[in-house]
Amino acid sequence: MDVTNSPGLYPLHRCKTLHLVRHAQGIHNVAGEKDYDAYSSEEFFDAHLTPLGWQQVDNLRKHVHETGLSKKIDLVIVSPLLRTMQTAVGVFGGEGYKDGIDVPPLMVADVGESHRPSISSLNCPPFVAVELCRELLGVHPCDRRKSISEYLPLFPAIDFSLIESDEDILWEANTREKKEEVAVRGMKFLNWLWTRKEKEIAIATHSGFLYHTLSAFGSDCHPSVKSEICKHFANCELRSVVIVDRSMMGSDPATTNYPGKIPSGLDLPSDVADEKLSEEGVAK
Repeated sequence: MDVTNSPGLYPLHRCKTLHLVRHAQGIHNVAGEKDYDAYSSEEFFDAHLTPLGWQQVDNLRKHVHETGLSKKIDLVIVSPLLRTMQTAVGVFGGEGYKDGIDVPPLMVADVGESHRPSISSLNCPPFVAVELCRELLGVHPCDRRKSISEYLPLFPAIDFSLIESDEDILWEANTREKKEEVAVRGMKFLNWLWTRKEKEIAIATHSGFLYHTLSAFGSDCHPSVKSEICKHFANCELRSVVIVDRSMMGSDPATTNYPGKIPSGLDLPSDVADEKLSEEGVAK
C-alpha cells in the first residue's frame, strides 16, 4: 500500500501540538543579507531585534490572539538568545507590565534597544529557556549568548533553571556546528519534549535549527507535504505541527478516553461472535 495515499491514525494522548516560531528580524539578518561577512562580526554578538522585527512581533501577536491560539498554549520554550526571547515574550507574553502588580515581568523595559515597555507575565503560560533549540553553534558571534546571570535581570519571569552553565560553553570561535549535528540535536530536543506534561507548546527558535531538524520528517508523506514541513521559515513565521510518540517514550495518560462497560453487562459484538463461531466450526 502507498503510505503517501493513506491517512495516519494515532492515540491522542501520544500526540503533542508544537507551534514553531522563527524569531523576528534581527540586526544580523539585515547586515548579513547585505554582506555575508557581517555574520562573523562581533558587532552583532547576541543580535537583538530591529524596529521592523518588533512590528513583525506585533503582527504575530495579533494573529495568535485573533485565532485563539494564545489561550491554548500550555508552555513557551525559547532558545536563550536575545532575539528569540524578545520574540517569544512579545508574541506570547502578557499585556504591558504595571507597577504594583506582584509578579515579575517577562521582560523589563528597553531590553536590547527595543524601546518597549516591560512585558507582563500575568495571564500567560510559563516560559522556559532550553539550550537544545539554539541556532547552529560556533563562529558567528550573533549565535553566541550572554551569560545567564546577565539575562536574569532582563527577563525575570523566564525560567533558566534547565541551563547548566552560566557562560556559553557550547559556542566555539573556530568551529561551526555541522548540519548533521544540528539534526541530531534537534531530534534530542523533540525526544526531550516527551518528558514534559504539556500538550500544546510554542517554541521560539531559529531558521537553521528548524530547517535541519524538520528535514528528517515527511519522507512518508506526499512531496507537497514534505515541502510544507521542510521549507525554510521566514522571520516571525509560525507553523503548527503535531508530533507523535510511536515508540512509547512518553507516559502521558489518556485524559479523554473512557473505558466503557460501567456498569458492566453483556456486550459481545456480532463480528466477534461470527469469528468465534467460525473458529469453533474449524475446531470440529
